[in-house]
Amino acid sequence: MSRSLASLTDCIEAELRQVAVVFDTELESKLSCVRALVKHVSRFRGKMLRPMLVLLTGKACGNLTPAHITIATVVEMAHMSTLIHDDVLDDAELRRKGPTINHLRGNEAAILLGDYLISHSFHLCSSLDSQMASRTIAATTNEVCEGELLQIDNRGNYALTEQTYMEIITRKTASLCGACCLLGARLSGATEELAQKMERYGRRIGEAFQIQDDLLDLVGDVRDVGKTLGTDIEKGKMTLPMIHFMRTAPKQHRDLLVSLLTGNEPDRAEKIRNLILPSPSVEYARAKATALINEALDCLAELPESEAKTALVAAAQFVLDRPK
Repeated sequence: MSRSLASLTDCIEAELRQVAVVFDTELESKLSCVRALVKHVSRFRGKMLRPMLVLLTGKACGNLTPAHITIATVVEMAHMSTLIHDDVLDDAELRRKGPTINHLRGNEAAILLGDYLISHSFHLCSSLDSQMASRTIAATTNEVCEGELLQIDNRGNYALTEQTYMEIITRKTASLCGACCLLGARLSGATEELAQKMERYGRRIGEAFQIQDDLLDLVGDVRDVGKTLGTDIEKGKMTLPMIHFMRTAPKQHRDLLVSLLTGNEPDRAEKIRNLILPSPSVEYARAKATALINEALDCLAELPESEAKTALVAAAQFVLDRPK
């Protein structure tokens, strides 16, 4: 998290601390092996962007309640579950500049820990009187899984369209960000019209976040990003800059990209980076992310001026500027 964003979230600092306490309390286990895994994965909390979205949206739309703390914890557990499972799918060895669970303990432990987190998230969510939040979270996790399955189905599809790519990232990443903002607004008593606008805000910044993440995987520095890079290339995932390159580059360059993607050269990720960087495709992806952020900001227009609204604006800008 950037310093500027951290300073703008002072208005929810106490609530974020409560989220961390509830997270640790809910995941407490009598088994030392489970406690060790949970302690390791707790360092993945990092930016806590999703809990922030719940709390900031709730505060921007009204007053925060204990239910906001519960839901903010639930979405962080659900998100961290997807990170652990993603690391298994990607054979990743590094996250937040430390070893992944699958690298430390193997895929079996990682899959089960991810399941443990999602199970606890639903257990915690069921403590709320209303089923609205539970049903929203359940529908969202279904959508996340559909997005991952759609992505797997399109591995090695070098003719992937931008439309299908956007459907993948909307489901697997943006849907949870949208749910965070929708629930934050509803729990504060916002009108359904405003709640839908907040959901749209969350989805747009989620889409932009994933585009930026895909860009970092292609052109980022592992020392800054702090996780395994080049996994999209290794797994045959077509991301937006590569999709644009395949649509616009000269035929010999497109053919070269496909040959690199289908080959097994040890330095192919670097060769792909050097092939795409001079093209307009990286800038095209950045412009797409910027347009999505502008759409997100439009959704905030009718919110009254407040620290929370200012922080939501800053959170959107952070998505574009983040180095990791």
